[in-house]
Amino acid sequence: MNRNIFVNTLVAALVVSLFMTTAHAVNRGPGNIDIFGGKSGKVPFPHAQHQDRIKDCNVCHSVFPQETGAIKKLKEKGTLKPKKVMNLQCIKCHKHEKTAGNPHGPVTCATCHVK
Repeated sequence: MNRNIFVNTLVAALVVSLFMTTAHAVNRGPGNIDIFGGKSGKVPFPHAQHQDRIKDCNVCHSVFPQETGAIKKLKEKGTLKPKKVMNLQCIKCHKHEKTAGNPHGPVTCATCHVK
């Protein structure tokens, strides 16, 4: 009887673990995103690469909702000042990583935007 309880518990734990792993992989969003960049041109954004490095989605998604076109919508509403956010969020992190000698993203506006 004890063996059946152990086996059932083990199977249940494996099923839950598999479900959680699959659910996490499914909810990662697109690997690459073209972010609205206004008149300066779009910004190709390696989403999956940032997820792998940063780990905490709220670092970015506390500012940007997890929805397509969020930055453009926020800008149109007047609730987002892109240059301020990019300088405080993106560029600041990239410069910090560069100073630390780590792989880093672009540190100037012109190297992100593509016309």
